[in-house]
Amino acid sequence: MFARSAARILAAPSTRFFSASAVNQTKVAVLGAGGGIGQPLSLLLKNDPLVTSLSLYDIRGAPGVAADVSHVDTGSEVKGYAADQLDQALEGVKVVVIPAGVPRKMTRDDLFNTNASIVRDLAAAVGRVSPDAHILVISNPVNSTVPIVAGTLEKAGVFNPRHLFGVTTLDVVRAARFLGEVAGVSPSEARVTVVGGHSGPTIVPLLSQNQHGKSVTGEVYNKLVHRIQYGGDEVVKAKDGAGSATLSMAYAGAKFANALLRGLNGEKGVVTPTFVKSPLFADQGIDFFASNVELGPDGVEKIHPLGELSAEEQKLLEACLPELKKNIEKGKAFVA
Repeated sequence: MFARSAARILAAPSTRFFSASAVNQTKVAVLGAGGGIGQPLSLLLKNDPLVTSLSLYDIRGAPGVAADVSHVDTGSEVKGYAADQLDQALEGVKVVVIPAGVPRKMTRDDLFNTNASIVRDLAAAVGRVSPDAHILVISNPVNSTVPIVAGTLEKAGVFNPRHLFGVTTLDVVRAARFLGEVAGVSPSEARVTVVGGHSGPTIVPLLSQNQHGKSVTGEVYNKLVHRIQYGGDEVVKAKDGAGSATLSMAYAGAKFANALLRGLNGEKGVVTPTFVKSPLFADQGIDFFASNVELGPDGVEKIHPLGELSAEEQKLLEACLPELKKNIEKGKAFVA
C-alpha cells in the first residue's frame, strides 16, 4: 500500500508550496546563497512559481549551490556566481534577498560590526547595477542593517523607500506557531500582526487583535510574548551555540519574498508585516518601523496603522520605541 502511494506521489506533477497567478518574468538574486540561510532559502525560491530566474551569489560556494538547486524540477533557471561576479549576479534583477553575513551566535555588537560592512557593500552594488530592484534584508541586526542599506542607496542617489524591506516574517511565523500551541488551534487560525522591530524588546506581537490571542492573559501571556521576542535564543541554545535559526528563517524569507512577488505581480490585498521606511513614529525620530504593509506593483503600496492596542501591548510598544530608535541611529551613523 505504501509503495503504491509513494509511486503515485512521485509520478504526480511537481507540487508547489506557494500561491501563484499569471506570472511575470521575475529574476531574483540571493546574496549569501552559500550560507546556512542562503542554501535552504535558494531551494524554497526555486520552488516558487513566481520566480522565473534565480541568481545565486556568495564569496564561496554559490556555483555549487546553484548546480544542486538547478536540478529541482520547477521552471525557473538557476545560475551561480563566484566572489568576483557580484555585478553579473545583479544584472536584470527585480528582487534581491540578502541573507549574507554571519549568524547570531556572538554579541550583538560583534554581529553588527561584521554584518554592517557586508550589507553596505552589497547595497552599494545593487544601487550601481540594479537601482530599481526591491531589496529584502535578512542579515541581522535588521533594525540597523535596513537603515544602512537606505543610507547607502541615498548616497548613490537611488533610494526608493517603496523598494526596501526588512524581513521580520520569522517573528510573525513564530507568533502564529506559538499562539497556536497555547490556544490549541492551527497556526492558520492564530495569525498575529507583529510590529516594531526585529530583536528582543523591539518585537511587539499584537495578540489582542487575534480572537485566540486576546483570551491569553497573566503568566501565560507573559511567557508567550517572551517566547515570540526571544525565540531565536531557543534555537541557538538547542544548537549548542553552533548556529542560529537558519531553516525557519529561510522559510520566513521565502514566505515574504512570495508575498512581495504576488504584490509585484498585481495581486490585490497582499498585506504582511515588514520593517520599512514609515511615517507611523517618524515624529519621534523613528523613521523605520514594522507594521502591516500592503504590497503592490511598486513594492510598498500602503502602510497600515497599528489599530487598537491592549494596555499590555501599549507597554510593550513604549519599551520598543527607545530601543528601536537606538538601533536605527546606529545603522545611520555607520554610513554617515
